[in-house]
Amino acid sequence: MSPRDRARAPLLAAIPAALFVYFLTLVPTISDGSTVEGSVEWIPLLDVALSFRIDGLSLIFGLLITGVGALVVVYASAYLDRDVPRARFFSFLLLFMGSMLGLVLADDLIALFVFWELTSITSFALIGFEHRKVSARDAARQALLVTGAGGLALLAGLVLLAVVSDTTTLSGLAAPGAIEATDRLVVAAFLLVALGALTKSAQMPFHFWLPGAMAAPTPVSAYLHSATMVKAGVYLLARLQPALGEVELWTPLLATAGGVTMVLAVVLALRESDLKRVLAYSTISALGTLVFLIGLGEPAALKAAMVFLVAHALYKAALFMVAGAVDHETGTRDVTSLGGLRTVMPLTAAAAALAALSKAGLPPALGFLGKETVFAATVEGETAVLLSAAFLVTAILTFALAALTGLRPFTGALKPTPRAAHEAPASLWAPPLVLAVLGVVAGIAGPWLAGPLFEPAVSASVGGAASVKLSFWPGVGSVLWLSVAAIGLGAVASVEVERLRRVASGVPLTPASDVYERSLDGVNALARLQTRRLQNGHLSRYVAIVVLTVVALTAVQLIVRDAAVWPDGWNDVRLIELAVGALVLGAGFAAAIARSRLRAVLALGAAGYGVALLFVLFGAPDLAMTQVLVETLTVILVVAVFRHLPVTAPRTSSGSRVRHAVLASAVGLMMTALTWSVLAARGDRELSEFFLEASRPLAEGRNVVNTILVDFRALDTLGEIAVLAIAAIGVIALLRLRPHGDEVNS
Repeated sequence: MSPRDRARAPLLAAIPAALFVYFLTLVPTISDGSTVEGSVEWIPLLDVALSFRIDGLSLIFGLLITGVGALVVVYASAYLDRDVPRARFFSFLLLFMGSMLGLVLADDLIALFVFWELTSITSFALIGFEHRKVSARDAARQALLVTGAGGLALLAGLVLLAVVSDTTTLSGLAAPGAIEATDRLVVAAFLLVALGALTKSAQMPFHFWLPGAMAAPTPVSAYLHSATMVKAGVYLLARLQPALGEVELWTPLLATAGGVTMVLAVVLALRESDLKRVLAYSTISALGTLVFLIGLGEPAALKAAMVFLVAHALYKAALFMVAGAVDHETGTRDVTSLGGLRTVMPLTAAAAALAALSKAGLPPALGFLGKETVFAATVEGETAVLLSAAFLVTAILTFALAALTGLRPFTGALKPTPRAAHEAPASLWAPPLVLAVLGVVAGIAGPWLAGPLFEPAVSASVGGAASVKLSFWPGVGSVLWLSVAAIGLGAVASVEVERLRRVASGVPLTPASDVYERSLDGVNALARLQTRRLQNGHLSRYVAIVVLTVVALTAVQLIVRDAAVWPDGWNDVRLIELAVGALVLGAGFAAAIARSRLRAVLALGAAGYGVALLFVLFGAPDLAMTQVLVETLTVILVVAVFRHLPVTAPRTSSGSRVRHAVLASAVGLMMTALTWSVLAARGDRELSEFFLEASRPLAEGRNVVNTILVDFRALDTLGEIAVLAIAAIGVIALLRLRPHGDEVNS
């Protein structure tokens, strides 16, 4: 690292570090039950504001985002190679950090969604940062497609919640009586929100994008995919638990999805040998545990979720950094090729051992308290045996994974590696060591942190006051025996980890990534098919598709809304109006059957002049004058272009002419029905009366037609002018063409 980069790294890290200190100063305020709020108007007409609110839940996430973020910035400054564009990397990283902070602090639903999507976009840039690698590009695209699809579902769910609750704030949704849990729209909103959260937090069957995202640089993995982004879905579910927790599907859906992910992901982790992929799958298992606990919805389960959340963020970010440091110094992340590194990388080994201690759930680390609280949340209720057994299996295998990732590379005899192993620079071993030590210190201080840190977070998730107590001694009972079993059997599993890896490799699990790839291939095949069918280069085909789509959508709306009506007042039609109408129809028919281009244009001009005459009959001389000018100029310009075209139009088949006639008739009928519906839907007050009354005081004009065009319908008029200008440019381009003589006469 150059001296300039060495000087910049502390400055960049100072940004999240200062925010971390700020959030720490809020702990006394939040622990007293208060909140910190602020709001800036954004879209007043839609009642959308940049509203931010800090309570216990957002505070605990804010501390993780900024604290881990500061250490990741320091770590990345030493990890990145000299030729890496650091400015681009740190810009994306800090932008992601700001997006994640905005997400957890936002109180407005729309602002929350905007920050949610910003995290997806910035993570796409970070995962695909090494864009010259095909694997990085594919992983970034996969992550964006999966989380982006979930984001669309989330948007629909948030809109439904805003509609049924008549509020666009999260605090308003959590208010008693804001929504009815049995409302079908609320149930639909929950399903959509759950889809967005489950995709973001990599729950099965959407889990496959997270291991693929390990193509990102290790600092990205340590930050986005262990401590922040992947927990966005967990945060959202915890935030909406007071509002949607009473929905009947809440516990069955979330507890099942989280429980299945919790168990299967830890099995999949055993099948991997790459340190980062092992950690990725164990992260998915931990996220499944969090979703599982939030799905249970009980205060004890939410307490366990908050403790486990912090413990996991500390030890998993540390282990990812350790994996990066090992790869950086040895040239490999293959756990089967590593061993004995404690002799050459003692400080990195210390960080790995302390992080593994918490991951394994051993005292006095915070991971132990997290494991204990999870067991305490599963031992009650009708399904206690099933829930406890599921987490017991997860805890045993997690213990084995802790030994595999945190101890195995550093114990035993020193193995040869692609690079001569030596201790990493301080910027690579210090951040994971700080996080690992914090994981142990937080465990020791757990009983004292329960009140000021975890209790406000649980209260925000429950939607009311909650009491949180933490203790290393649960007393003699089910929790104690489950904990002893987890540690004892976990120790046995860590010794027999190779046998477990062989067993796990034989489990017949179809990779979800294969389903994703087949789906992507299907979408591409469909795109090619519709391109061949629709995008064939014929302008007439494009026009027909657009027109048919407009006709179909309009017809559906007219039928569904029962708006297609027959207007009254036919007795008022005068004979001259019928005659002019017949003239227009006749001219249109003549244009349709004309074989000569000149005759067709003249017939269309006659139809246009007939429409101008109708304007005169109905007292609109300005429109009539405009119509006459447009028709005259159109005929002149088109005739001027004819000198570059053959005298006779190309002959078309009778079938094609019939199709064109049917299409034109459909458009005419659609416009007629739409016009009749508008006329029949008139209210007590005519729109013309409004313009007559408002023209002078609002638009300060006496000519009503002019005020309509330049004031009341200014944008419409601007659009028409733009269309005419574009058409004029096209005509000028045609007139400037100078084709060869053989082309003119062909």
